[in-house]
Formats: sequence, C-alpha cells, structure tokens
Amino acid sequence: MLWEEQVPLMRQGYHKELVRKAYEVAADGQRVYPLRENVFDALRVTQLDTLKVVIIGQDPYFNEHPGQGPEAHGLCFSVKKGIPEPPSLRNILKEINDSIYGGRSVSVDTDLTRLARQGVLLLNASLTVIAKRPNSHAALGWHELTDDIIRTISENREHVVFMLWGAFAQKKAGLIDSSRHLVLKTSHPSPLSAHKGFIGSGVFARCNEYLSRHGRGIIEW
Repeated sequence: MLWEEQVPLMRQGYHKELVRKAYEVAADGQRVYPLRENVFDALRVTQLDTLKVVIIGQDPYFNEHPGQGPEAHGLCFSVKKGIPEPPSLRNILKEINDSIYGGRSVSVDTDLTRLARQGVLLLNASLTVIAKRPNSHAALGWHELTDDIIRTISENREHVVFMLWGAFAQKKAGLIDSSRHLVLKTSHPSPLSAHKGFIGSGVFARCNEYLSRHGRGIIEW
C-alpha cells in the first residue's frame, strides 16, 4: 500500500513541492539535511500496510561530521554506523536494553533501519532542516504533510502504537483515535528531560505487550 495513494496531500503532490522549496537554499551554499535522496526514507522503508508503531520526532539532526557526512538520514533519532551516537539516541537504546533485555547491552546499533523494516515508522514532523539551524524548516509546510500522514494512519489502520515523547510530539495526540490505537506518552529522551519520565517508562515493553495482545507480532527492539 503506497503512501502516495493513501495520504491526501501526497496524492496532490504536496510533498514534491516541499522538497523543491526545501533544497532551493542549497543554491545559495546552505546545506540541507538529510541528503535529498533520503528525505522520504522513513516512508520508503516502512509501508502503511505493514506498519505497527509510529515514533514521532521533531526535526532531523542538523549537524555534520567531517569525513562521515550528516547525522540525519531520513529516520528520526537514527544515525548511520560510524556517526557518533547522539544523546537522545543513547537514552533510547538504554531504555530498550533496560526494559526489554534486563539491562544487558543487546540493542546497540545506532542505525534504526532494522526497526523501520519491522514496521516502526520513524517520522520527523519536519523532514528537512538547514545545517546548524534547528527547526529552520518548521514553517515550510512539512507539519501539514506529516500531520496528514499521522491522520491517515489513524483512520486506515488498527492497533498501531504511537509513541509521543515530549511536549511537541504529544500535541499530535489529537490526530489519533485512541479508541483504535495505543498512545504512549513520556518525556523526551534528550538528556534534559529523559529522567522526567522517559527512562524507566517501559514504553518498549508496553508496546510489545499491546502488539502481542492484538495478534500483530512484537518488535525485536
């Protein structure tokens, strides 16, 4: 089931116009992340008909590492192998290992493509950002598109787990029919707020319990 066939704004080609606008600044020498070919990787890897979990981020990583490239590669919170581990991702992996694997360091891969292939949609609210300028594309129109994606999932799927971490993500709760899906809210996994609810929340174990109860198959976090 292709996203472009199901999401109203994508059927209208709105996403293509956003990409054009986002990368116009590259002509002025400003770098935009992720690389253009990776913008829709979250949707490319995780299809609507196999989707089980949605994790909502705010913005792509806006840093680049010399000789290694940008941190962002189209999946929220994820970085490719070889890129230094961002603090929020470190806390995500810690919570996975604590709640799923009894504190053992089993889940250590910073490239979360392995989760996306199991049906975890790693969706940033904005799909692009200007280098070193966080939230620089927040007003470009991405939020309208990604809200439409969330709404489409809520209306067309059953028993999806939505993870809303932090105040920004939790504002998306109104797009989700909580009578058909599980909404898990915690603080954001960043070092500033992880210990205010994210660490120790057991969200990954609770997610698997829900999926198992509804016959959807667990995620190998």
